[in-house]
Amino acid sequence: MSARAHTRRDPAERAEPAAVEIQLPWWAIALPAVAFAALLLLILNPVDAHAARGEPVVTHLFERVRELLASLQ
Repeated sequence: MSARAHTRRDPAERAEPAAVEIQLPWWAIALPAVAFAALLLLILNPVDAHAARGEPVVTHLFERVRELLASLQ
């Protein structure tokens, strides 16, 4: 049995553009965004963090950002 030989075409002969279009489902964007927002809210509201003795620097930073955003509205 003989196999067919594949001949390469010249890329200049292609009529279609070389760009590839990728379409994601809606949940591929929504789920990471919701997870990020939930984790951000947990960081901004450390009411239940009784084990922490000192105020974390990250919480202080996010509190300042929240105050800044509230003052802009």
